[in-house]
Amino acid sequence: MAYVEPATVWAPKASIRSVEVLYNRGEGQWSVARVIWEGKERIGVRWNGGDDSPGIGNPQSRGNATWFILPEELESAVLDQIERLSDGAPGGLLEKYAEMAHDQSREREAEEWSEGLISDASAPR
Repeated sequence: MAYVEPATVWAPKASIRSVEVLYNRGEGQWSVARVIWEGKERIGVRWNGGDDSPGIGNPQSRGNATWFILPEELESAVLDQIERLSDGAPGGLLEKYAEMAHDQSREREAEEWSEGLISDASAPR
């Protein structure tokens, strides 16, 4: 079988109510998602399937891709690391800031906008 898009992993249907993928390394790698699991917001992880890794990834149940729900004590550590990875990844926050800094027309627009805010705030009322 091929790669299973993490946003489509909604099993077991009796337990999952929403899936928000927070980080996806892609085919043959792993993903982390915020899910509503049995009525509570929790963090789930899974190994994605792919051509190089047979099957639909892990965990799975009865041929359906599922999430491993982290113990609550591990959630903040995983979320902190996901934030660090997301910031430095291609297309992440740091790359976007660098792109913005090199876009001179947007930089001028931002400066004009912020100067306008300053003058509006200092104007007598």
